[in-house]
Amino acid sequence: MEPVHFNFAAIFVAALLSFALGGLWYSPLLFARAWMNEAGLSEQKTRDAPMGRIFGLAGLASLVTAFNLAAFIGPKASLGFGLFAGAAAAIGWVAMSLGVIYLFEQRSLKLWLINSGYQVLAYTLMGGVLGIWK
Repeated sequence: MEPVHFNFAAIFVAALLSFALGGLWYSPLLFARAWMNEAGLSEQKTRDAPMGRIFGLAGLASLVTAFNLAAFIGPKASLGFGLFAGAAAAIGWVAMSLGVIYLFEQRSLKLWLINSGYQVLAYTLMGGVLGIWK
């Protein structure tokens, strides 16, 4: 078994891009209103949230995700494999896991589509970066 070699620059950039995509995805330009409505969040509640902690932990979670995806993809991946592996992980594991939780929590299909859609795009983007950046 070969040890895993990480490209730390690629992992950091992949995590940063995923985080930035989340900022755009959940912004007023795209899905902020629909997401807030479906999640039961008010503008006041989001304004009162501890945003420093939320953004810090979200950034850390993106970094952990990028490390995990890099280990899954491996050092010999290509752009095509990275894109495929990222999308497959997001659709097969993340979106389906969220789907099970949302079914039992009786959350809406719309919320699942918004949140899972972000995850699929984020993982695919990260996989592409990790696959192409040697």
